[in-house]
Amino acid sequence: MRKLNSDLRKPPRRFLFHTSYFIIPTLVIFFAAFLSIRHQASEPTPTRSVDDWPYYGHDAGGMRYSPLTQINKESVGQLKVAWTFHTGDISDGSHGRRRSGFESTPIVVDGTLYLTTPFNRVIALDPETGAQRWAYDPKIDLTWESGDGLINRGAATWLDPTRPGGKPCHRRIYESTIDARLISLDAATGKPCEDFGKDGQVSLRDVPAFHPGWYHMTSPPAVIDDLVVVGSAIDDNGRADMPGGVVRAFDARTGALRWTWDPIPPNTAKPPANGSAKEWHTGAANAWSIMSVDRERDLVFIPTGSASPDYYGGLRPGDDTWADSVVALNAKSGKVVWAYQLVHHNLWDYDTASPPLLTMLRHNGHDVPVVIQGNKSGFLYVFNRETGAPEFPIEERPVPQSDVPGELTSPTQPFSTELPTLAPQKVSADDAWGITPEDREACRGWIAGLRNEGVFTPPSLKGTLAIPGNVGGMNWSGSAFDPENNLLVVNTNNLVFKVKLIPRDEYGKPEGHSEQGEYSPQTGTPYGMFRRPLLSPAAHLPCTPPPWGTLTAVDMMEGKIRWQVPLGSFAPDKPGVPAGTLSLGGPIVTAGGLIFIAGTVDPFLRAFDVETGKELWKAQLPASGHATPITYQVSPNGKQFVVIAAGGHSKITEEPQSDALVAYTLP
Repeated sequence: MRKLNSDLRKPPRRFLFHTSYFIIPTLVIFFAAFLSIRHQASEPTPTRSVDDWPYYGHDAGGMRYSPLTQINKESVGQLKVAWTFHTGDISDGSHGRRRSGFESTPIVVDGTLYLTTPFNRVIALDPETGAQRWAYDPKIDLTWESGDGLINRGAATWLDPTRPGGKPCHRRIYESTIDARLISLDAATGKPCEDFGKDGQVSLRDVPAFHPGWYHMTSPPAVIDDLVVVGSAIDDNGRADMPGGVVRAFDARTGALRWTWDPIPPNTAKPPANGSAKEWHTGAANAWSIMSVDRERDLVFIPTGSASPDYYGGLRPGDDTWADSVVALNAKSGKVVWAYQLVHHNLWDYDTASPPLLTMLRHNGHDVPVVIQGNKSGFLYVFNRETGAPEFPIEERPVPQSDVPGELTSPTQPFSTELPTLAPQKVSADDAWGITPEDREACRGWIAGLRNEGVFTPPSLKGTLAIPGNVGGMNWSGSAFDPENNLLVVNTNNLVFKVKLIPRDEYGKPEGHSEQGEYSPQTGTPYGMFRRPLLSPAAHLPCTPPPWGTLTAVDMMEGKIRWQVPLGSFAPDKPGVPAGTLSLGGPIVTAGGLIFIAGTVDPFLRAFDVETGKELWKAQLPASGHATPITYQVSPNGKQFVVIAAGGHSKITEEPQSDALVAYTLP
């Protein structure tokens, strides 16, 4: 992969982990079938009896670690529902509306809990009782044709040091909406901050090739100093020319644009010498997931996704820098300080979807500020936060090359060589799994008939086995870091797909759509795209060995897996179905020695022992909790709460929906 220092103008040198994010229509079929049947280098963080959750990842660097200990290994089994708040915002996809999902991770600051709903309403609650204090409705267009459906993952906050307490907009809440607006609200009242943009909002539609629906927002902004930084979600696979994936910073008070950064600016596009592509056609490479910030070093860390379209790159020759990268931008200027590309010329939808996690590591005898970055490929990477140099080796290795006319595959890809791979990256026909001999034989035949050379096997006209697949590895669920035990905790997915390119003249014919699965035109390219998860014909279970979803703890001092356990179940009440299910929604860690995580397609919130991986507690939710939980205690003599959004997923149409935010505490 590539790294760049911002003061260099020469080409970067190589160094030895929707819809716009990954969920796809194919998963509707997929889930319908399933639902039927040692020590941190710095001093240990002191435990506290009061602690908020002021950022999506608890702290600005996204560690997702809470110092609270009231709920611990001994007491967690006593957790009970304290309160449930119903937002009222559900859409089942009828009446011209998009289907909704509830992916919001609330924030808690100054004694108030703030959440966002699928309809982009912002609601303030009493964090101890769940009583509503105010609600703001931006009145979005619920028929907006975004590939993500109606979702939002949360809000951000900023305290204006120049405005006295008690004055309007002393503290502000920011939300970016599905219809591409950035909104600033008074945290005390929920009223728009009139000095921000026009009547409290800024349009985000002024981007190259903007098109309603193709371009939207699903993740919270990042706030650093007096700037609000936003990325975007851009639909996948529909066409070559898509809106640009620009990242922008706005003045936190006025909403004025301060800088713009484009991951793949048009002036870097250079057709190859052989003339196989005379024009550059692409877009996206967008930052649709959660960003992290380092206020001390004045850095914003950006995870970027694939350039468009995902599975054919003949019209975007080269590495497509800085798509599929982790990028450190100077917060004041928006200039690249360093960047590292995790997938060159992406043909697999291997977005850098996992949020960058900032922490300190004891490595090679030194305390090092690092950014830990996962990828959908299953690789785990660690970089020096200041320089971008890999802390664990990365090696460029030759990879299989495309046999598709017009495609120009990258000759190598970056392999993380000393850190464990957290999802399977190869499978053979002999590994085929089935709950019955008949299912196993069918799966064996399918795998044997596909091009299958591991994690970077390019898409083909014959059909390619994609592993870990576009929902596999480390997705937007992200990870959590326990500084007391030096453990990185991450949930991963293991679902293989068949991917096939269909020549344009065949794509439009009925026989070009003969197999059940997802089809996408990739308009403007010579090929349409087909993909489907490999599921056995009778039991409709994955053709690969279980578990199909895991929770893993990695010792980041040793670079080894401490423990790994199956996470969830596709059919918890059905005998013979192995444990482990796809999960979308991440973990948190507490000083009480606990991991809390939901995310699975079975509707449970679970608590695990952070040192052993043993499940200590679980509670059934009103619907699956495809979100990251939070924990907080707002008063010294009060209770610690654990809160999760439980509403189901916008793309899993057989899953029950709900509008419930559920809080747990001890009796």
